[in-house]
Amino acid sequence: MVRYWVVVASVFGGLAVLLGAFAAHGLKGVLSSSSLAVLQTGVQYQFIHALALLLVAVLAQQQPSRALQLAAICFAAGVILFSGSLYVLVLTPLMPGLLTPVGGMLLVLGWMSLACSMVSKT
Repeated sequence: MVRYWVVVASVFGGLAVLLGAFAAHGLKGVLSSSSLAVLQTGVQYQFIHALALLLVAVLAQQQPSRALQLAAICFAAGVILFSGSLYVLVLTPLMPGLLTPVGGMLLVLGWMSLACSMVSKT
């Protein structure tokens, strides 16, 4: 399972670099500055949580726990919902609605699960 999370973190990180470069170079004259800022927020959160997911995978390899597994799941789902909904909001005519705050709450839950993994043995 650890290898799976390393792969997911790596894909998230690589896509964050690609999306950031695409926003900075390919969409600069196409999107408004506020839309570019929203897109950049999605990229920033995706990259930060790709690194967090990588940390969780390393910790899980040393001492597996349910709390670390939950943290990994929350980080992955949170990135997909939070960053993904921002990308959809900016790049399509669709309105993702409550996906952004739900994704944000999953990211917070991931951080709380990571903290719990350090104080509990489960």
